[in-house]
Amino acid sequence: MLPETPKPTPVRLQKFLADCGVASRRHAEVLIQAGRVTVNGSMVTTLGSKVQPDTDRVAMGGRPVVPPTTCRTIMLNKPRGYVCSASALDGRIIYELLEAIPERLTYAGRLDKDSEGIVILSNDGDLVQRLTHPRFDPEKVYQVTVSGTVDSAVLNQLNAPMEIDGYRTQPAQVRVLRPSAKTGRTLLSFILREGRNRQIRRMCEAVGLTINRLVRVQIKALPLGNLQPGQWRELTPGEISRLRGA
Repeated sequence: MLPETPKPTPVRLQKFLADCGVASRRHAEVLIQAGRVTVNGSMVTTLGSKVQPDTDRVAMGGRPVVPPTTCRTIMLNKPRGYVCSASALDGRIIYELLEAIPERLTYAGRLDKDSEGIVILSNDGDLVQRLTHPRFDPEKVYQVTVSGTVDSAVLNQLNAPMEIDGYRTQPAQVRVLRPSAKTGRTLLSFILREGRNRQIRRMCEAVGLTINRLVRVQIKALPLGNLQPGQWRELTPGEISRLRGA
């Protein structure tokens, strides 16, 4: 007798959505709880629900969700004024800059509307998870131009854990790149290993600094380079391996 063909293993719904490039796992959980996901025509709002990728019909917002046939990962230099969102109700969205890309790509970490710099987008769910979940130590580097006094006491405060919305942040690494001159502005480097909502802006506000410009210039070992604002490019297999930490 021929051996039986093993049945495909069911996967958690949020992982399936992430693997299909719909959203990161954490954002997928929000979509599920909001009632935007159906399985075989029925709404599913329970986290941890499992689906059979080969046979179950999954939809998000009425649109079928299917696994990608090929993985694609790009780097975008997000300009100021654009938001990391898929909804046009939020204003100008980064996907307006990616109209030439037919695949559904998920951003791996947000930048707020007034921030600029590197954003990674991919339909590789595992890669997005590695770039967004704190346990993978997704180090990010920012260059921040501020107004206000930056002395040793302020730097000590910025480098220490801070309370933000009842959460105690991990210590950041903050140093001066260029001291203030006649303009009274100072260029700082921030290295973070977590991405709390508007964390750098809240940190600076807590020590009396005003942010004039905030640019994310590196994610893990991948720098922004000379990519111009509003432009994007494909990542090489080697660059993707660096992002995975391989």
